[in-house]
Formats: sequence, C-alpha cells, structure tokens
Amino acid sequence: MQWWLAYLGICLAVGFCAGLLGIGGGAVMVPILVIVFTAQGMASDHVMHIALVTAMATIMLTSISSMRAHHAHRAVDWSIARAIAPGILAGSFCAALVAGLITKRPLALMFTALVFYAATQILFDLRPKESRELPGPGGLFAAGAFIGAVSSLLAAGGAFLCIPFLAWCSVPLRRAIGTAAAVGLPIAMAGTLGYVIQGLRVEGLPSPSLGYVYLPAFALVVATSILAAPLGARVAHRLPVKRLRIIFAVVLYALAVRMLMSLW
Repeated sequence: MQWWLAYLGICLAVGFCAGLLGIGGGAVMVPILVIVFTAQGMASDHVMHIALVTAMATIMLTSISSMRAHHAHRAVDWSIARAIAPGILAGSFCAALVAGLITKRPLALMFTALVFYAATQILFDLRPKESRELPGPGGLFAAGAFIGAVSSLLAAGGAFLCIPFLAWCSVPLRRAIGTAAAVGLPIAMAGTLGYVIQGLRVEGLPSPSLGYVYLPAFALVVATSILAAPLGARVAHRLPVKRLRIIFAVVLYALAVRMLMSLW
C-alpha cells in the first residue's frame, strides 16, 4: 500500500506541474519514478528503462486531450503535422529500440543531459529568432526523426524541441505550440511500442508489466494527473511567469542530480 500511495503522490505532483508550467511528462516523472522504484527494490539494471517507458506510455493518453484542446482553438497546423509525422515515428521507434539495449548508467547520463538542456531553456526563456522558412519533405523528415529520437530518450512529448524548431522556421508561436501538441501522440506511440518490444524479451521485470511499462504506476498517472492539472493551471494564473520558470528549472536540476545519485 505504501508504494501505491507513493505513486499517487507522484501522479498528483506531475499533473500539478503540467498544469502549472505547461510541461510535465518524463522531465518530472522519470527522476521521481527512478527513486521510488529503487527504494521499492526493483532490479537496478531495469529501473531506468521502466521509469522511461512508463512515463512515455502515459503521454499517449495525456497528449490526446492537449491535442484536442489546441485543435478546438484552430491552433494546429495539420499540414506541418502530417509532413513531420513520418520522421517523428521513425526517430521515436528506432531510438526506443536502441535505448532498450543501453545499460542504465549511460542511459541515465543521456537523460540527465537532456533534462539540463530543457531546464536551461526554460530558465533563460531561450527562443530562436525567426530566420528561415520551413524545409521541404526531406528536411522535415530529418527534423522529425531528430525530435522523435531525442524525445523518446527523454520520455517527453517533444514540445521542448518542436516548438523552437517551428518558431525558427517562422511558424507563429501559437500555431507552433498547437502543432507540437499534435505530434506528441505519434512520438509517444512509436516510442512506447519500441520500448515494449524490447521489454518483452527481458526477464526479471516487476509484475504486472507490459514490456517495460509498469502498469500500476501507468494507471495512477493517467487517472490522477488529469485531476491535478486544472489545479496547477489555476495557480499558474496567480503567479509571475518568470518566477515559475526559475522554480521549475531548479526543480528539474535537482531531480536529475538526485536520480543520478540514486543510480550510483
């Protein structure tokens, strides 16, 4: 029961952060899950992979609501989403297959480096200037493959890379955000499938699991984060944006470092 309560607390925190700061998923969830899974006594060789994939699987469901909300406001450029989706699918799936073969410590170091990048981007509000037009089909495929691969390793929806790329290509910010929300679903689907395929061949995973997806944590995240996100959103409208960025960036730095310490 104590572990179920711990998962419940994680889910509430992740949902609250998603509503408060517009970001959640792997950047927040994976480090906390690693710490809890380690304390629970799961096999240390699998902890990092289980945390990554469980977080990635939740994005399949949470991204749908985000995509529908942006579509309702006509903020999704579906022509861009369709053009970039093949690269997204290929990059996410292949990266998940490769990540399943990487041992926990190198994978943790890569994840931490990506979290530090995302935290620094948030802390300093780094946004590229509009400097070019969208590339052709080949360029969009390559960009999608890179965004999908990195997002799969980070167990993220891809917004932290997709939004800056689209803004750099002169897509208005509102449409860039909505389009990034739409491509979060194929990233999560392809990445989760790749990780599940790898996990089905691995012995010693906790029960009940589907590949690397730990089902109790997955179920609680989906159920409770939906309840906590509106609360975070209400709080967000009462706090200064700059202060929110600083708080969240510091939290991400701390979680990533604490995760590394628990794995070593």
